[in-house]
Amino acid sequence: MKRAIRAKRLFDGQQWHNDCALIIEQDSITALLADDAIPADIDCISLADGFVAPGFIDLQVNGGGGVLLNNQADREGIKRMVAAHRATGTTSMMPTLISDTVEQQRTAVAAIQAARAAGNAGVLGIHLEGPFFAPSRRGTHQAEMIREPSPADLKWLAELGSQLITIVTLAPEHMPRGAIAALRDAGVLVCAGHSDASYEQVQQARAEGLRGFTHLFNAMSGFTARMPGVIGAALEAEDCWIGVIADGHHVHPASLRIALKTLPPGKVCLVTDAMATVGDSKDHFELYGETIRLQGGKLINAAGALAGSAIGMIDAVNYCHQTLKVPLGECLRMASLYPASFLGLEGSLGRIAAGYRADLVHIDSAGQVRASWVAGEHSIHSPR
Repeated sequence: MKRAIRAKRLFDGQQWHNDCALIIEQDSITALLADDAIPADIDCISLADGFVAPGFIDLQVNGGGGVLLNNQADREGIKRMVAAHRATGTTSMMPTLISDTVEQQRTAVAAIQAARAAGNAGVLGIHLEGPFFAPSRRGTHQAEMIREPSPADLKWLAELGSQLITIVTLAPEHMPRGAIAALRDAGVLVCAGHSDASYEQVQQARAEGLRGFTHLFNAMSGFTARMPGVIGAALEAEDCWIGVIADGHHVHPASLRIALKTLPPGKVCLVTDAMATVGDSKDHFELYGETIRLQGGKLINAAGALAGSAIGMIDAVNYCHQTLKVPLGECLRMASLYPASFLGLEGSLGRIAAGYRADLVHIDSAGQVRASWVAGEHSIHSPR
């Protein structure tokens, strides 16, 4: 059945439109037209306030709705994560499993495949963050989980890449020569993170097919005069995508501004690195048997170190626009079109255009998410 959405303002992923409408049929957008051209015989929702934009795509989501994927890797847990983040504008995501056992990796993959098979359109694939990290850069990942990749690990990942959209974050210096190239050829999106690699080691990884960098500036070798490290390599990697956590805690605003000025347009993606507290009334959760608490807007462990974030994608968009003074359209692209491009889905997600999936978000004049559509399915949200 066809239906229409009338908006005073709409961002299609490229440009702004005023007094327009879009037509949805089943799960797809079929037309974008002037609001006075809406056919008289179809149902129409009129949005008087704010604007409509492409739905957000989050490449790194550890949890939400009281669930951490590591603790509840099943269809119900994933459903709760998706619902919690949908209220923040995220219409599709890459649920993320941080460093864990081989058994838990397999369990998480099976749960995500089951969720997709059951029609959960908000789940695109899996992001495996670890466990092949530099121990010195593990952050809050449990030391006992960090290990070197085995031939069996690499074989399994290559098989997974042919079945499911798969991001793997790893330390390039801990990979055998040729392993990144083999994963790339299998369709795996390999990102550098939690790494103490030298600039030269990252360049070798790029030559093999490194696709991106996970949460730039966090848990990676820094930039100095004679040792550019992972950060220096990332800032000149025009062929890679960069994920950043724009929550006001993980990265200094000046560092984010420098990255945005240095990197070419289209390569910086907003991610949340969100944990279980997003969309949940509790201010704490368990990670590896340790209590992580929400204090002053940030999640910290007993030692006071950051342990993921407590934001949704709308918070990252608003931070970039309001604090960093990035134009709103570019903030929206960093949350939708650019992640879609990284995943190779730019022909179906990240824009409002005929033929694209009807993944949309309605944001009011106060920067709050008021409604979303996932594959054409409408949901109304209360201000957070």
